[in-house]
Formats: sequence, C-alpha cells, structure tokens
Amino acid sequence: MDERARIPVSAPCANPTASYWQDPPSALADHRSTPDLPAVADTVIVGSGITGAAVAWHLLQEESSGSILMLEARQVCSGATGRNGGHTKHASYRTFPHHSHSHSPSLAIQIARLELASQRALHALAQTHSLPCASHPCPTLDVIYSPAEWASAQSAVAAMREAFEGEEEGGYELFTREEVMETFGVADGVYQGGEEKVRGGVGYQAGSVSGYELTVGVLGLCLEKGMGFNLQTNTVVEAVEKDEGGGWVVKTSRGTVKAKRVVLATNGYTAAVWKAFQGVVVPLRGQVMVQRPGSGLPEGGCLERTYSFIYERGYEYMVTRPAGARGAGDVVIGGGLARAPGEGIMEFGSTGDSTINEGISEYLRECTGRYFGAGWGEDDPAGRVKCEWTGIMGFSPDGFPFVGEVPGEEGLWVSASFQGHGMVLCWESARALVEMMEGRDNEELKEWFPEVFRITRERMAQRFKGRLDALPKEGDE
Repeated sequence: MDERARIPVSAPCANPTASYWQDPPSALADHRSTPDLPAVADTVIVGSGITGAAVAWHLLQEESSGSILMLEARQVCSGATGRNGGHTKHASYRTFPHHSHSHSPSLAIQIARLELASQRALHALAQTHSLPCASHPCPTLDVIYSPAEWASAQSAVAAMREAFEGEEEGGYELFTREEVMETFGVADGVYQGGEEKVRGGVGYQAGSVSGYELTVGVLGLCLEKGMGFNLQTNTVVEAVEKDEGGGWVVKTSRGTVKAKRVVLATNGYTAAVWKAFQGVVVPLRGQVMVQRPGSGLPEGGCLERTYSFIYERGYEYMVTRPAGARGAGDVVIGGGLARAPGEGIMEFGSTGDSTINEGISEYLRECTGRYFGAGWGEDDPAGRVKCEWTGIMGFSPDGFPFVGEVPGEEGLWVSASFQGHGMVLCWESARALVEMMEGRDNEELKEWFPEVFRITRERMAQRFKGRLDALPKEGDE
C-alpha cells in the first residue's frame, strides 16, 4: 500500500468515462461567468462538486461574502459527486463501535448525528428550492452475508440504541435471515463456487438523489445571487503558491489569480494542487454500473428502498431510479472493489477515470442476478448493462475527512477525503469549514462538529494503510 500511496497525484484527466448522471449535461456544464479569469478574488474555491458548492452556498449566506471564484478543471461537477452511485445513506452503525472504542462514545454519537443531519439537509435543500434532482428519501436495507459482519451489526445497533437513550439514532431495525429473504426478495448466492448465505439485515432511513443535478442546482442558486460568485469551468489549477505580499497566487491553465484565501474542495485530487497531501489524501478509483431492471423486479424496478450487500471485507450498494425520474427503474449498482484481484489494491493511487476495471465490470454485471436470484427474472431485451463509469474518491490514514486551515498555511483551507461517503459528510463539513473561515470556531461549533475531522499536523503525518472499513472482523470465514 505504501507504493500505491506514493504514486504522484495528477489533475483530473481530460477524457473521463461518461457518467450516467451527466447525460444530458447541465446547461452549466461549460459555464464561465466572465470570458476571462478575474485578476483577484477574495476567495478561490478549487472544485465544483458538492463540497465546493456547499462552501460557496454557505459563504453567500454571509452579509459580506466578498468575491468568490470557483475553478473547475473539467466540466462542472465532473468529479466524484457527478460520478457516484446516488446514495444518501448514514450507515453509522458500521463505524460506531470503532469510533466509540478508539475515541469515545460521545464522539461516536457526534459523528452519527452529523451523518444523519447531512443526509437530511441534502433532501431538505432539494425540496425547499425545488431542485430537479430526483430527491427520494426512502428506507434502505443492508443485506449481510458474513457471519462476523452480522454479529458486529447486531452488537453495533444495540450499542447505538443504548448510547442514544431513546433519542433517534437513525431508526435502525434488525431483520432475521428468514425475514430478509421473504420480505425483501433477496436470495442466497454462490460466488466462485462457494455458497454465500444471507445472515440477516439492517433496515433504516436513507435515500437516493442525483448528486450531479443537486450540486448543479445549488451552483445555479449561487449564480442567481449576483456578480459576487464567478464560476469558471475547464480551468485546471496547476499550482497554489504564497503571495509575497500576503494571500495566495493561484496559477491555472488560463492565467493567474490572486486571492486572500483558497479553499481546496478537491477530494481525491487534493495532492495534485498542494503536494503536502501526497500520501495523506490517497485517491481510490471506484466503479459504478447502471443496469436495466430484470423482468421479475416489482414496480418496473422502482423499488421502495435502496440496498447494500455486505460480505467479508467488501460490499456493493444499489439504488433504483424512482418513479417519475429520468430512467425510472434503472438499477444503479457500485462497489465490487474487494472482488477485484488483490482486493482492488491497484485502484488505490489511481486518478485514471478515463477507463474501467474489466474485472470489476464483469463482477458488477453478474451480481444483481445473484443477489435477487429468481426474483430478478429475465434480462431486458436490450441487455442488462446500460452504462458504466469510474470516479475518484479520497481516503485518509485514519478514515476521517480533513477539514480546516492547513497547518502553518494561513488562508489555505481544505475540506476533503470523504472515504466514499461524501453524500452524508460533505454538506455539514462545508458548513463547519465556513464557520471556521468566518471566525466562528467556537464552543457552539465544537458541540456538533467532530474534533477528529479537523486537520492537524499529527493527522497528516500518519501512514496510509488502506480503507479502514475493509479490515476483517473476528469470525470472518
């Protein structure tokens, strides 16, 4: 893993795979608020995904936000947000025991609250502003195939119920093997000649959304606020350097901008902009596929819940497009990393979202038929696979995001490295970042924002060992 973490992180490539969510592209895809880059800006935000959009949104709520320039290397929202699986899911029970034991029960509770709040904030934002992003709050089900994962899930849910003492912890509900198979239509499967049995399931509230359309919608609202917000797409940030006179110089493929402060909303690409993050925010290429629903799926594939399928050291996640949405019934499924050779180690350190991993592609193509068994039915006459693509996530050594002012670099701020769970971490992390930027880093912020998310020298000095959520649990077969 050390070798993969040392691979120099590059800027986003010019010819990424085509994401389902960006077809058709937004009217803002190649937007430039002004023909040329402004020479100066109060704040430069690098990146136009959900984090960049959220930072801009929260800054614009300030009475005097100053001028804000957003720079995007490719088309708008063409990074992880526009390339994910569309899942808004606070699977806090899966990390709660680790956070509680490694840090404290109070911190574990704080993180769980933030994840739930962030998930709800996205759907509330979409509803309040009527953003056409197929926002669909709905139940979810984690189908668990590993005995150790099932034992861990049961104890974790019990621990959360006890810790929250009657306060809502996310509405977790446990289902037996028989209940999962009879009620939710999933099946035992066989993988590489070995039987994988359903052990049980965990149900709770989650949702689905087009992160691309949601983010583009937020950016549209930001642009409506006036000339203080300037969006410049197809503008690669090549370097960020200190200005001798104070502030920062942002060098791009289209010229140079001087800024009082810079925000890196760059997730897996962060080290390409600020080299101190090399080996600290490690890129990981993920893969997503859209399938046409099998004939046996109810409601034409518009299922009433989302799913995850959890096995030893890995999982897949699945959402179906809701009724009324473009592509209603389409099955969006992502994951498969643990089924790739070497458990996907060659995907770490990669920023090459212009290609796919054929092994993962083959696995994702077949897994829906295995998970639903006879309930999948016959494939669509047009074929099972509709499209597939890759995207670049960002991972940290300790499994937490980096949020705050880069140590020793006044005016250089970051909110990045969301471990593949950005849709339930990014929004509230951006809100916290703006509180810090605006001088409100106080006790009120500390009450709801986890201390372990804050960037420190000590955290940046840690060694990256891989995805913490992929570590084996006792009893795994």
